[in-house]
Amino acid sequence: MLSVCILGSTGSVGTQAIEVARSLRLRVSGLSTWSNVRLLAEQAREFRPKACAVGDRRMAGNARSLLRELSPTPELFVGTDGLSELASMAEHGIVLNAVVGFGGVYPTLASIDAGHDVALANKETLAAAGSIVMERARQRGISIRPVDSEHSAIWQCLAGQNKPGLSRLILTASGGPFRDRADLSDVTVEQALAHPNWRMGPKISVDSATMVNKALEVVEAHWLFDASPDIIEIVVHRESIVHSMVEFADGSVIAQLGAADMRTPIQYALTYPERRDGLAAKIDLAQLGALTFTRPDAERFPGVLLGHQALRLGGVAPAVMSAANEAAVDLFLRGLLRFRDIVPAVAEAMNNSGADGELSLEDIVQADGWARQYVEERYGGCMRSLS
Repeated sequence: MLSVCILGSTGSVGTQAIEVARSLRLRVSGLSTWSNVRLLAEQAREFRPKACAVGDRRMAGNARSLLRELSPTPELFVGTDGLSELASMAEHGIVLNAVVGFGGVYPTLASIDAGHDVALANKETLAAAGSIVMERARQRGISIRPVDSEHSAIWQCLAGQNKPGLSRLILTASGGPFRDRADLSDVTVEQALAHPNWRMGPKISVDSATMVNKALEVVEAHWLFDASPDIIEIVVHRESIVHSMVEFADGSVIAQLGAADMRTPIQYALTYPERRDGLAAKIDLAQLGALTFTRPDAERFPGVLLGHQALRLGGVAPAVMSAANEAAVDLFLRGLLRFRDIVPAVAEAMNNSGADGELSLEDIVQADGWARQYVEERYGGCMRSLS
């Protein structure tokens, strides 16, 4: 029986991974949360994992009390190092990384070093440290299986194809909640979180609203598929039925279609190369009637361009983009930054970033910290100064 460790099991992707594990009757060998220890304990009661991890050290005591009621009591790891310790355990057949933020890089690397394939839903792993992660995975013969619907689609479209014949990778975008809204000057947090097609957590929902999620996905696709940024394109596809496409040199285009349901790419990453009955509703093409595709409006959504810009700048620029965006979105969610200032904050940090050339993990960690501090200091007081 496949044994899966679910990192970030109490978040949006993590809870959907729990549904998949339950449906497929998978063995869950590890679970982690940042601070939602009650839900973690409920999941542990159902799946009886070997170990759990809690990222927020302040919640460790509560977690121990709740988990102590279980028999056998799972081992508990604490803190960011605890996530990596959990990911390294020999019990896992695969590690699904659904942690949000740069902290997800470390358990990805720990999983690789332990010899575990990784089902990757943590964008920052590749957006910030793609060169290091993919090289280490290659050296150790580890499979990085994308969970994002767009990259899962490309992965499926490329199966069995001759890479030299590849012409374009076409990432689709829903356009987010503001695709028909001209004035973005007074966007509220509630409006930004109201995605029309997908069920997602707050950070990725805001990224979709700014379309910075596509910039991050461009960088991820570059590393996942060893593709030049010049052949990675973005199209807006409102229906979220075509999850991405691949064009080949002869003009043939292969697309992957399915319902807007994250449980499908989660399941495929866990069961690859098998396909099993899934939880998502089957699509009725006749009922859909039409599928539409348009170019993104880069004037209203300049964030869509940041990924290509970061890859052109090179060096730490992708890591700075990822970290600056994480910091800016956090400020917005806390009511300290206007929605329309998120992308300018990210672009400014990128353009002021430094080192290029061969990067170490230490370089990336330093760039990540610098970018967060830069955005916090430059933009953290914007709303206060306006009030």
